[in-house]
Amino acid sequence: MRPVWKGYLRLSLVAVPVKVYSATTSHTLSFNQLHAPCNSRINYTKTCPIHGPVPAEEIVKGYAYEKDRYVIMEDEDFDKVRLESTKAVNIVRFVDATEIDPIYYESAYYLEPDGKIAREAYATLREAMAGKVAIAKVVLRGKEDLVAVRTSGNVLVMNTLHFADEVKSTEELEELKTQEKVTPEAVQLAKQLVDGLKGPFAPAEYKDEYRDELLRIVDEKVEGRESVVAEEAEPAKVVNLMEALKKSLAAGPAREKAAQAKELPEETPARKRKQAGQ
Repeated sequence: MRPVWKGYLRLSLVAVPVKVYSATTSHTLSFNQLHAPCNSRINYTKTCPIHGPVPAEEIVKGYAYEKDRYVIMEDEDFDKVRLESTKAVNIVRFVDATEIDPIYYESAYYLEPDGKIAREAYATLREAMAGKVAIAKVVLRGKEDLVAVRTSGNVLVMNTLHFADEVKSTEELEELKTQEKVTPEAVQLAKQLVDGLKGPFAPAEYKDEYRDELLRIVDEKVEGRESVVAEEAEPAKVVNLMEALKKSLAAGPAREKAAQAKELPEETPARKRKQAGQ
């Protein structure tokens, strides 16, 4: 893995040199846009409305301070920003994990001590933080992020967080403005449904079935076969909540468990190409 950032994890006067790595990757299928008559790939050329196509070296960054009026920003202008967070993950507070609403979480990163000398300080800070989450600020990819740093085994994991003004208000959700009355009987039946599906979170049990189905269809088209899929029935509308809850309890969690136990899809040419990174 290549680090996406190098700097310091700082707690007061303690500064631990660290390297930051992306902790996740995406397996979303990508599709190219083609010209239907000839199947040629569509190109995207950056153009100026006055001069036409523009080479990369003539493109600069501009900030619109008024409509159609821009101030040009050079690389040295960005270098003038002198915040502690440009070179350090600067810890400002420790909180309990339960205090952070999951809606604030964004991307995840691993922090690794940068060099042998940093290992002791890293391990000491990791042990001292056990059970707590550090709130810090750091500049990543050209913007300052609010982050949460926590322990995961012997690793410190950093999650970027949304700032408060980036989380949309729920005030515009009209249907929730009226407090709906619920019956104790319906709540009890719903709790039984919830209890029937309780279990530990095991990430390996879940897979992207939509992606697998797309790859299956791609393989069939490569082989010259057209997929025929039976029409999927629309979910039944809930007319009588109590009746729907009772029927759900009668069906039990067996169908859900059976679906999770399905065998993994067999290796196909398209799937092998994706796994090979082609």
